[in-house]
Amino acid sequence: MTTENLSFSGNFKKRLKDFGPAFFIIGYVVGTGSVTSMVVSGAKYGLSLSWALLLSCFFTYFLLVSISKLTIVSGNTLMFNFKKTFGKPLTIFIITALLVSIVSSCIGVMGVVAEVTMEWISVKTSISFLNGPVVSIFFIALLIALFWTGKHENFIKAMSIMVGFMALAFIVTSFMVVKEAGTSITEFFPELPKRDNNGLVIAGIVGTTMAGVCLASRSILVQEQNWGLKDLKTENKDAMSSMFMTFLISLAIMISATGTLYCKGVPVDDATDMMNALGPWAGNFALTLFTLGIIGAGLSSIFPNLLLFPWLIADYTNTERDMKKPLYKLIVVLVALSGLIVPLLGGKPVWILIASQALSPFVMPLITLFLLILLNKESIMKEHKIGVGMNLALAATFIFNCYMLYVALNGFIDFI
Repeated sequence: MTTENLSFSGNFKKRLKDFGPAFFIIGYVVGTGSVTSMVVSGAKYGLSLSWALLLSCFFTYFLLVSISKLTIVSGNTLMFNFKKTFGKPLTIFIITALLVSIVSSCIGVMGVVAEVTMEWISVKTSISFLNGPVVSIFFIALLIALFWTGKHENFIKAMSIMVGFMALAFIVTSFMVVKEAGTSITEFFPELPKRDNNGLVIAGIVGTTMAGVCLASRSILVQEQNWGLKDLKTENKDAMSSMFMTFLISLAIMISATGTLYCKGVPVDDATDMMNALGPWAGNFALTLFTLGIIGAGLSSIFPNLLLFPWLIADYTNTERDMKKPLYKLIVVLVALSGLIVPLLGGKPVWILIASQALSPFVMPLITLFLLILLNKESIMKEHKIGVGMNLALAATFIFNCYMLYVALNGFIDFI
């Protein structure tokens, strides 16, 4: 192999490594929850709620940059910084709220995965002895086994490839439906119906993009990358690329659902209804492609969820993230088993999943406020305190998060 090839290979691997946290953010955010929220939003309201997606990606960028800078300058992760400055009770409250978000997300995601898988089995095969709980037990056992043996990296990569194909299919479909719509693009932005409970959907869109758990894990990932002050520009590019790709893919899903479901008046009540969003491009293969994509997105987002609570505990205690500890193994198993709730007890997994995403805005104002205070503390940031521009950006983010808290609260009240 030539020196040039070695150099190219080395540079390529370095670039991939530098953008590791970005791939984690995209992989986590563009999962089953995101697909569900965007499809339901597009099917019910067209692109009229796309402003929520745009603003959440815009403000999340500033949060990612700020959290990364705080971690790099202080040398400590987010929750440990919170504990040192604001005390144990408030930090434990935030971690507990994030745990609720983690568990509820696992419950909703596995419900959607099981329902979509059962639909594919019933349509494409003659198997009759399987049901939702059995399918869920299989996937949960697979995830626990992968965690226990530590042989999950290649599996997650395979799942990510499946998600990538589904994302590409949505992007292609979005171009097709716009081209074939035969109407003005303004028809994709209908007037929102009055007295309609869109608050939960809005909060779900924001919650799946500006996920509190994902932001907390950002700090851990930046620390694991061993980024220093010299890497602040790399970190900035990483945050920008992750949010740009998240917005692009999520918008494509919303456009696809608008053109295929909203324009035809097809509602989304069950997970299987979402399969129609890929109809124009995938045709008869839409069911299989969507099923593979949802399984890939679901399992690749549940697996990080299994690790996140132990990570947060290690973050809080400033100890090594040793996943071989008996306590951490027990936590992983219990969180994984929560995925059996919907298949066993029933319920509409689509709305359960959207509701789980809508929980995130309840803790985001507090996280943003704490972050704003820490980034202006000279004892922590020294000469690297944030400037006027970032202060204004985070202040605007805080106001946005407070408004989203109000929207989410009203959405849950109307939903209940």
